[in-house]
Amino acid sequence: MYQIGDRVKFMNAVGGGIITKIVGKNMVHVENEDGFEIPVMTSEIIMDEIDQEAVTNSDKKPDVSDFIRQGMKKPKTEDRKVKVEEPITIIRGNDEPKFYLAFLPENARNPLDGQTKIYLVNDSNFFILYHYSHFANEQYVTQEAGKLEPNTKLLLGTLSQADIAGLPAFAFQMMFYRDKSPKLEKPLRKRITINPVKFYKSGSFKQSDFFSGKVMLYKLNESEMEKALKELTDKDVKQAAREKEPARAPQPVKVELPELLEVDLHMHELIDDTAGLSNKDMLDIQMKTFREKMEEAISSNAVKKVVFIHGLGNGVLKTELRRELSTKYKKYAHQDASFQEYGYGATMVIIRR
Repeated sequence: MYQIGDRVKFMNAVGGGIITKIVGKNMVHVENEDGFEIPVMTSEIIMDEIDQEAVTNSDKKPDVSDFIRQGMKKPKTEDRKVKVEEPITIIRGNDEPKFYLAFLPENARNPLDGQTKIYLVNDSNFFILYHYSHFANEQYVTQEAGKLEPNTKLLLGTLSQADIAGLPAFAFQMMFYRDKSPKLEKPLRKRITINPVKFYKSGSFKQSDFFSGKVMLYKLNESEMEKALKELTDKDVKQAAREKEPARAPQPVKVELPELLEVDLHMHELIDDTAGLSNKDMLDIQMKTFREKMEEAISSNAVKKVVFIHGLGNGVLKTELRRELSTKYKKYAHQDASFQEYGYGATMVIIRR
């Protein structure tokens, strides 16, 4: 296990440096010989052999080669008085604050095949003072805090397949500013809850201006136009629509179910608050929804397939759902849904009449 202050070498690049921060189980920040901090996976570094040898042979009589090696070492972080900073990038006209949370998979075609990196993207000429936390079990747990320069992105951490199955909510507090500005900006608070099913669908990841690979983006702040539209009441919207469009007779609306019906059985999709509910209570709600949707699909002439998204979890919901399909609905065949679209967390039922 690495510790702050350890001297390490890069396995896939020349050089190395000193660990200045532990981000998580799989990532650290390393300050290289030029004074820049670089986020690095722990699988891509090794301990500096010179330092290890110095510890092992502390009682050994010094040799001329030892003094040569010691002379070649760079000074430790705490001994550096001057640190060279990268120039700040200011893009002309990019003066509207635009901040994003980004998820970049190693393999966009199969996002669960490998790690998914989490980034904070600053697409503006603003400096950001940020606080990043996870929200779970009614608690905000700090993950990182710091400063992000204009028109840059920051690696916050990584997600494994096991992490995706139990995602927390991602929370941010931000103050942002420019060196010169005609006004003061209001602080930003944002909490984002992401349905894990999105990580199972390759279509959730799209090309962007920030990464070479496909990425899933969530905007953290609203533009002035978006804020203005949000402040419009339903009455304002209807009035504007009446003024813009000529009067016409209302058309009867006929609701038809699609051939493929998707039903997400995750609790946060079924009810707003699970406080006070036992595991059995939640399972009863999920199974009630399952039966209602099955009856709805069976009575419809349009639906040919139903996909129930139950996730991985501990397998209780999947087991109960398939037990009932094999008894009460044994007339209808069922199987694992497409891995490409849903991963391992969904069951497809074929509605044959």
